[in-house]
Amino acid sequence: MNKVAFEWIFRLGLVPVILIGGNALAIIAVENGSSHIWLAVLILGAVLLSLTAEKIIPYNPDWNLSHDDRLRDIAHFLVNESANFSLVFALPFLVEAIPNFGIWPEAWPLWAQLLFAIGIVDCGITLAHFASHRIDWLWRFHAVHHSVKRMYGFNGLMKHPVHQLIEGLCGFTPLVLLGMPQQIAWLLIVAIALQLILQHSNADVRVGPLKYILALAPAHRFHHLNSSREGDVNFGLFTMVWDWILGTASFDPSRTFSSADLGIENDEDYPADYGAQILAPFRRR
Repeated sequence: MNKVAFEWIFRLGLVPVILIGGNALAIIAVENGSSHIWLAVLILGAVLLSLTAEKIIPYNPDWNLSHDDRLRDIAHFLVNESANFSLVFALPFLVEAIPNFGIWPEAWPLWAQLLFAIGIVDCGITLAHFASHRIDWLWRFHAVHHSVKRMYGFNGLMKHPVHQLIEGLCGFTPLVLLGMPQQIAWLLIVAIALQLILQHSNADVRVGPLKYILALAPAHRFHHLNSSREGDVNFGLFTMVWDWILGTASFDPSRTFSSADLGIENDEDYPADYGAQILAPFRRR
C-alpha cells in the first residue's frame, strides 16, 4: 500500500472508527456488564488513535508540536474526566433525591436510548455554550477553553471545571428528570468524550456533506477564531442543527487556520498554565 492510499484510509476512516466504532464498543461493554475501567481505556484509546492520525494526516503540522501546553492539557483531561465519571457514579443518588417523571424509553435498545439522550444533551449544552458567549460571568469561565493556540484531539477536553459543571447541568438535568438509567449516563459520558476528541482533532479528515450536519473539527475550527464576530458561530456539541436554527452556522471550505487565528480577542496574555487558568475567571481582566 502506497503512502497516499494509507493517508486516505485515515482521512475517510478516522471519524467513523471513533464515532461509530467507539460508541459501539461502549454499548457492548455496558451490555455485558464490563468494568467501567474499560470505558476509560476506550476513551484513552480514542485519544491515542486521534494523536496517531494527526501525525499521519495533520491539518496543521505546527499544531502537533507542543506549545508548552501538554502538561496543562493533561491536567484538564484528568480533572474533568474524573469529575464526569464521579458524576455518573453519583447518578443513582441524584435520581433518588430529585423527583423524575419516570418516562424514560427503557424498552428501546441501548443504541436508540443513547441517540435519544444525545439529542437532548446536544440541545442543552449547545444552548449553554451559546449563552456563554453572551453573558459575561459565563464567558469568564468559558474563556479558558478559548485560550488554546492550537487545536488537537486532546484539548477538546480542556475546560474550566465550573463551566463543565454548568454545561453538564444544562445537558443532563432534563435527562435525570426523564428518569435516565445509569447505563445510558455511562454511554453518554463516553459519547461526549469521543465527540470532543473529533471536534478538536488536528487530523485533516474528509466527511463530505456531513460537515454541515455534524459538529466536527472542520466546522468547529471556525468557532475558535479569535475574532468575536467571526468566531461567534458553530456552537453545536454533537450536531449543527441548533446552529442552523439559531442562524449561527458557518462554513467556508476555502478558509485555512493557523495559531495566529486562534485565542481570545484583545487578550493575548491570557494565562497558559493550569493553576492560573483555574483562577482566571475570578480575576476580572
